[in-house]
Amino acid sequence: MEENTDKNNEVNKEISTNTKNSNTEEINNGNSESNSASKAVKKNEIDTVDKPITKPKKELPVEKKPFQEFINIHLIPELTDEINQRGLEINNINLTNTNRPIAGDKCWVINCEIKDTCNFWLSFEKDDISSLKSISLSKPNQKPSIIESFLIDEKRITLKLIISRVLQRLNGQKLIGVN
Repeated sequence: MEENTDKNNEVNKEISTNTKNSNTEEINNGNSESNSASKAVKKNEIDTVDKPITKPKKELPVEKKPFQEFINIHLIPELTDEINQRGLEINNINLTNTNRPIAGDKCWVINCEIKDTCNFWLSFEKDDISSLKSISLSKPNQKPSIIESFLIDEKRITLKLIISRVLQRLNGQKLIGVN
């Protein structure tokens, strides 16, 4: 029986030694792989540190800019250009916080006088292009007699939309051209 025990011990030692050797090889292989992997990670970390990610800043659409900036820097100049392209001359165009023609309530009003053609008043209830708007028209040297709502069904108000609807309204009265 002792012989069997001795043989079993020897076999167990041999198995144990083989297992330790193979584990050591696996650990060494694992370390060499992990070393190269960690080098790659470190290289990637360095690359990202050297090249910070910067997203280009999108400029605000003109319609999102402050009301007075939108009106004075974008709407009035472009509206003036469009009217001038039709061969008409503007004597005066300005934005004031004054009484709306006919109604008499206080609001922001763009008053435009087109030489020998007409006057119009585009009114904004608040200092917001999405607020309620109205338009009034008159012949030169006359007071307006009608106030009309302006762009009431539009969900998204844009610079081009305002300009096109003003021109459409003037054209509808045959003030800036023949229909």
